[in-house]
Amino acid sequence: MKNKGYQAWLGYRIPAEQPATARYGHYLGRLVTSLEGRQGPGGTACAELLEGIEASLGRRPQILGELDANPALVIGVLGETAELGPDALGMKTPEVLPPEGYRILTVRGQSGGPDYIALAGGSESGLLYGAFHFLRLLRTGAGLETLDIREAPRNRLRMINQWDNMDGSVERGYAGRSIFYKDGQVLAGSQRIRDYARLLASVGINGISINNVNVHRTETLLLTELYLPDVARVAAVFRDYGIRLYLSVNYAGPLELGDTDTADPLDPSVRSWWQAKAAEVYRYVPDFGGFLVKADSENRPGPFTYGRDHADGANMLAGALEPYGGIVLWRCFVYNCHQDWRDRMTDRARAAYDHFKPLDGRFKDNVILQIKNGPMDFQVREPVSPLFGAMAHTNQVMEFQITQEYTGQQKHVCYLVPQWKQVLDFDTRLAGEGSTVKRIAAGEVYPYAYSGFAAVSNIGDDANWTGHHLAQANLYGYGRLIWNPELEAEEIADEWTRLTFGPEPAVLDTVKGFLMESWPIYEKLTSPLGVGWMVTPHYHYGPDVDGYEYSKWGTYHFSDCRGMGVDRTVATGTGYTGQYTPEVGAVYEDLETCPDELLLFFHHVPYTHRLKSGKTVIQHIYDTHFEGVELVEKWRSAWLALEGKVDAERFSEVRERLDVQLESACQWRDVINTYFYRKSGIPDAGSRTIY
Repeated sequence: MKNKGYQAWLGYRIPAEQPATARYGHYLGRLVTSLEGRQGPGGTACAELLEGIEASLGRRPQILGELDANPALVIGVLGETAELGPDALGMKTPEVLPPEGYRILTVRGQSGGPDYIALAGGSESGLLYGAFHFLRLLRTGAGLETLDIREAPRNRLRMINQWDNMDGSVERGYAGRSIFYKDGQVLAGSQRIRDYARLLASVGINGISINNVNVHRTETLLLTELYLPDVARVAAVFRDYGIRLYLSVNYAGPLELGDTDTADPLDPSVRSWWQAKAAEVYRYVPDFGGFLVKADSENRPGPFTYGRDHADGANMLAGALEPYGGIVLWRCFVYNCHQDWRDRMTDRARAAYDHFKPLDGRFKDNVILQIKNGPMDFQVREPVSPLFGAMAHTNQVMEFQITQEYTGQQKHVCYLVPQWKQVLDFDTRLAGEGSTVKRIAAGEVYPYAYSGFAAVSNIGDDANWTGHHLAQANLYGYGRLIWNPELEAEEIADEWTRLTFGPEPAVLDTVKGFLMESWPIYEKLTSPLGVGWMVTPHYHYGPDVDGYEYSKWGTYHFSDCRGMGVDRTVATGTGYTGQYTPEVGAVYEDLETCPDELLLFFHHVPYTHRLKSGKTVIQHIYDTHFEGVELVEKWRSAWLALEGKVDAERFSEVRERLDVQLESACQWRDVINTYFYRKSGIPDAGSRTIY
């Protein structure tokens, strides 16, 4: 626990500009609250403030039951006291805070009364989010004299999906073993789970599913009395941080456990089984969030087995949860994973839209479709999924992948917030101009009852949580971005770096520079012009250009001696571009207007095709791979220059990861360039070494 990385962005430090007592002692020597020692998010907010203020001032604030004649920090739920009432906080009745919102205001004393800082939440959860915001201000040295902050989350659902298995492994995990399970047991008493809940709450996460979406027999038992007492203990930990607990479930659970001889969603015995199971879960966890389901996907069971569709399957589960206010998150990652590579017209990218679009309006109100940000599988560059927002009568959440499965596996720096930001800002045109992903997710385009975001976690039991210290920026950035999609990627990078490494200018500039350059660098090395999938099969790390080219997975680049890319046009290809609105589809359909960064996703072109940059496709491939290595070499030199300015532990561990990244970058450069030189026969215009 002494590892600097374990504290992540919550490591307290006294601002260097002047002693904390001089800056903050006027207000923070006294804390007015009735929440000390209570269970729940309000008590947690109080405890976090006491700890953070003590770390900054060097002494614990005095606790008061009511405001006296001296300045203080006053905390509680909006309207709980006169000092926290709407009038005192300058709020008119229509502006009253939503439950997860908060108000932070420096109030000047009137009629001889004291100055005080008011921190009011729309609920105890809102108060907790406000407390973490206030502590961010302290840790970055902000002034307290003129605070005037009113915030609420833009998105209702802000979830994390753990892909943890009960044997302790983590699917697509790159930061050690599970913090939730070991050898078939739930680590319900682990302090690390509480510390993780704290990290998530600090960036506004309000839901977590704690087991892998690929649910096998042992994990199926999480719904039984064998494990539900432990699940309840974990739920209680997250409850203190305003986070509801969900479970991934095996669609064929009753069949798997031998309680029925079918998993047909229309069979009365199956429906009764799920109804009884839901009642049992809610007896143990009264505020249980609901079920996350992967069905009919990558050999997982589902309603297709019985001639039913996904609305039948999802609605059966939703009916069981409905009496308790629970929801079903139904993943749309459904495609043919036994494709014939000789077939040029069957297109995996089309699958989610083709399966789900015809079902719009048939799902129950407590079903939410969970849709990956792109139509394939979390590639370093994909277009936005045409399914997101295409179902006006069906709740939807967008799914991101924080864990770096295809983006360097946390051996490489790859800050994903700029990628997610582009997705959020994408205009689908589904309800006219301005129908952006961020507005759809927020329920501002269609009146979804539930919407928002989910993401696959990137943490494990490594001492620094994420394997690579800089990979923490993705977990932090995900939470901050889905709380407020208007934040800029660079703004979030600056905030995370200051909180994590402090304000030293050289460190701040270097780390922030790494983050902002990292996604483009990884793209340069691994995925020319949106083609994707040139990775080692199954492991998904390192170059293997033809690794998936003749496989069943439908992930092809179709490179030959003349050119490369996938024709997904309506005119001559798979017709995928026709799944977008006409305005968007026309841009991708036309070779002249298709963005270069997605050219090979949508078109098969000759190596001599000239890009908008003026370069040919083949020269672009050569140049970007040489550039990628050169940039990583510069990174390594820049990091070495920080020795003595970053603590020795993190300095050494990041240096080691940069060495790995540089070696991998060289491998990518040489394998990709050699492959396409041999394929095309066209030499590099720069006469550089290609093998």
